[in-house]
Amino acid sequence: MDEFKEIKDAASIPEYFGENVFGLKTMRNYLSDKAYKSLSATIKEGGPVDSDIADEVADAMKNWAISKGATHYTHWFQPLTGLTAEKHDSFIEPDGEGGVIMKFSAQELIQGEPDASSFPSGGLRPTFEARGYTGWDPTSPAFIKEGSNSATLCIPTYFVGWYGEALDKKTPLLRSMKALSKQICRLGELFGINGKGKTAYATLGGEQEYFLIDHDFYFERIDLVQTGRTLFGKEPAKHQQMADHYFGAIRSRVMAFMEDFDREMWKLGAPVKTRHNEVAPGQYEVAPVFESLNLAVDHNMLCMEVMQKVAERHGLACLLHEKPFAGVNGSGKHNNWAVVGSDGKNWLSPGDNPHDNAIFLTMLCSVIKAVDEYAGMLRASIASAGNDHRLGSHEAPPAIISVFLGDQLADIIEQVEKGGAKTSKTGGTLAVGVDSLPTLPRHASDRNRTSPFAFTGAKFEFRAVGSAASLSGPNIVLNTIVAEALDEICTELEKVKGGKKEFNVALQKLLQKIIKKHKRVIFNGDNYTAAWVKEAEKRGLPNLKTTPEALSAVIDPKVVKVFEKHGVLSKKELVSRHDVYQEAYKTIIKYEADLSVDMARTIIMPAVFEYLENLAETIKSVESVNKTKLTASRALLKDVSKYAEKAVEGISKLETAANGSSAAKMKTIMTDLRDAVDTLEGLVPAELWPLPSYAEMLFMM
Repeated sequence: MDEFKEIKDAASIPEYFGENVFGLKTMRNYLSDKAYKSLSATIKEGGPVDSDIADEVADAMKNWAISKGATHYTHWFQPLTGLTAEKHDSFIEPDGEGGVIMKFSAQELIQGEPDASSFPSGGLRPTFEARGYTGWDPTSPAFIKEGSNSATLCIPTYFVGWYGEALDKKTPLLRSMKALSKQICRLGELFGINGKGKTAYATLGGEQEYFLIDHDFYFERIDLVQTGRTLFGKEPAKHQQMADHYFGAIRSRVMAFMEDFDREMWKLGAPVKTRHNEVAPGQYEVAPVFESLNLAVDHNMLCMEVMQKVAERHGLACLLHEKPFAGVNGSGKHNNWAVVGSDGKNWLSPGDNPHDNAIFLTMLCSVIKAVDEYAGMLRASIASAGNDHRLGSHEAPPAIISVFLGDQLADIIEQVEKGGAKTSKTGGTLAVGVDSLPTLPRHASDRNRTSPFAFTGAKFEFRAVGSAASLSGPNIVLNTIVAEALDEICTELEKVKGGKKEFNVALQKLLQKIIKKHKRVIFNGDNYTAAWVKEAEKRGLPNLKTTPEALSAVIDPKVVKVFEKHGVLSKKELVSRHDVYQEAYKTIIKYEADLSVDMARTIIMPAVFEYLENLAETIKSVESVNKTKLTASRALLKDVSKYAEKAVEGISKLETAANGSSAAKMKTIMTDLRDAVDTLEGLVPAELWPLPSYAEMLFMM
């Protein structure tokens, strides 16, 4: 889904709803006028928290949390694991008279100290140097997590090391937002928009796809429990071919989960809006209202956690892996990104006459330029072992990063390249052919579901992000590379001498130059075709098919230079991330290989051998009685024996490979072993097969 209602104010979500959120509306009841005005200004406009109000804010937050049943607080942060982390401390302190008091200081609010050496850091924090700091992020409101018997105050924080290096995903996100805001305000000044004392920001609507299966099936599949995906499983005769699950009537059990999930998210101030069945059986999607980027990322992290907890409450398991089931749609997390300028308007909204909208065309060209120049880094930002299984098929875009603009914008871009845009294509209307039905307006451009980076009305949708990923990574990259493109554009335009006429002429020439140089990244066709792969290669676009290939972009000198220039990530921080993600990839492939060996050897093959023995004995017994050779039965026995032998050989090869071979080799042998095992699943009687089948997991709920 792509229908979002965009909001203009980062604080308006906690302002109007979210009973478990310490938002502006709640703050009014707990803070003095001075403290409220100061803190709300920090939230809305940026800048440091006034130290004079810190103690009052901490005390107010504690009193509010206790009124909601909280006994503990935690600094809630997002380390490089891609998950969230928290360490709980109670509010109680001895009163010196044999009792306790409930206390929470400004120091406890502002700074925490988790052990930094135990989180992945890529060498930023060796094991013997454990100190790390969490720091309060006031732009994302504190919230309450409810437990069975009490509640916990969660304070969103960033996480840095002893020397200030970013050990998390929030710190560089906030830095990238600052860099983007600076360049957007700078562009606004060139267009006569006064940006002094104002901020610009990116907005985000992150769609979340996921699977639900019965909890009992989940715990019968050790591969799902340990890796998030099925390492074995025969494709069922029917899965998504009829497209009858997509947007279908939602099953009662699933609807009960969705209703419960919505309520939990609304309590947390997270504006989930749309829910529906996705393409694959057992697959679903939730989409939010647009929010400011930082808040949207935090809410998506909460979304994944709450989903899994609520699913368990309903006897279900929520699967967030990008490809839990082979042969059917995987799950993505479509990253809908837009920019609000210093005038409070969406600068990626074309308006009624996009050819005449100079600031929109400038933003559009800056994004095209950024994506073309840093396509490798965008690909790296969505790289993972799980996403490698998903990209390139079943409605997931391929690894080649290209931009879809649609007919209207493609036509305008072509006009600009030739010397100036004069007209815009319109969508017209749709006549349904029934007098009693209203005429429907038609958009000027269609959608392209195969494009990894598509313009979809008033935003860009980065469709290649995986369902289990944090949205921080792709947006850190997107913010930074667009900031760099805008910096270069502004630097050129600031050289212009003269009035508005001279400025417009210079702008036209600059946009024309950008389009001529970077139009190679624009592609409005079918990204799945072999012809596009050849065409992309001819254009010089990178095709980084695997995570190890993609991650090389993270330490490209060109990337390091631009990230350091804008103060987002230093070379040392980029190298650390490269090392962390490479190690994570290798580790995942290794434990998937080890688990494949264990499952095949100790769970699957004993059942296969039992069937072989039963089948051989049956054939022998029948033939001895009938005195007739059972040709077809012997052929079945031969097939089972053949694939059993292949599986046993595959187990041995994979076990050897898992003890020193490359990840690529392990993946190849895993695929071969899976092929043999999945074939056996189609030969062995269902009552003997030891694992729940795809048909059971996807349809029996």
